Amino acid sequence: MFNRLQALIRDYFGFSHKEARGTLVLISLTLLCLLIPFLYRFVADPKSVDTSVADQRKLDSLVSLMQAEEARQPKFGARPENEKTTAERFSEPKLFAFDPNTVSVAGWQQLGLPRWLAERIEKYRSKGGQFRKKEDLLRIYDFPPDLYDQLEPYITLADQPATKKYADSRTTDKQVSAGKSYATDGYKSNSHASFAKPALQPFDINTADTTQLIALKGIGSKLAGRIIKFRDALGGFVATDQFRDIYGLDSLALEELQKFAKIQSAPRRIAINTASAEELDRHPFLSRRQAEVIVRYREQHGAYSSAESLKPIRILDAKTIEKIGPYLEF
Repeated sequence: MFNRLQALIRDYFGFSHKEARGTLVLISLTLLCLLIPFLYRFVADPKSVDTSVADQRKLDSLVSLMQAEEARQPKFGARPENEKTTAERFSEPKLFAFDPNTVSVAGWQQLGLPRWLAERIEKYRSKGGQFRKKEDLLRIYDFPPDLYDQLEPYITLADQPATKKYADSRTTDKQVSAGKSYATDGYKSNSHASFAKPALQPFDINTADTTQLIALKGIGSKLAGRIIKFRDALGGFVATDQFRDIYGLDSLALEELQKFAKIQSAPRRIAINTASAEELDRHPFLSRRQAEVIVRYREQHGAYSSAESLKPIRILDAKTIEKIGPYLEF
């Protein structure tokens, strides 16, 4: 019975022998934990407690005293301010006008945000992120919409268009005071162009290195290395939707990848009719069990002609065949 269940789990989920055995052990422990309360109730011998009249009177008097004391206490939530602890006073939200581009982590916490979310916003700003309108706060991953509705009246953003206009007017006045000859010789425009930060250009994600990825907002050296490692394991990206499978990619980094990372070169393919089980197992979309079954089926029925010829293999579902198809060479 145990071996049949183990074989069924291994074939259905594509687990290895050890993984299937561990799954059965985990299921058995879970069922045992669920049955313990019922077994305890069945085994335990319920005994009725004999309460004498005198004891009952004492209990009634204690209940009356507790009810009277409870009536004298203030209602829940009406605790005096001077009786609250420092932690209780700090945990209560204190709403005030704030600029999301400058408020500190402690300020976010006073507004009612948990520390981990405040630190996530701080990291977003340190990577070059900026809130240009109030609704941009909702672009932060896991930012509660109900909390945004509460904070929205208190958000004050700097008037960036006015600031830009003021800077432009100062530049114009400086040009006029310098004279027409200085404005027409092209020196100012050339110097501005020489010091301007170069605009990011789209690049091929299948040949990019970590330097190109780190230039994007929200992507550091650690995440860039993880992207390269995932790409090399795949053999290259075939669709931008695969970016969502990268672990630790937040909304800002995903938006930057979809904007600048283009798929301009073909992925590395696996010759499925000559590849060994070890070579197939290296691909993230295939398990060791699936790779072994693919090789055995090929040895029994001959070479594969297309992705459609993989469908008779029961251990491969349609979704897996669709995902692995672009990486196979027939």
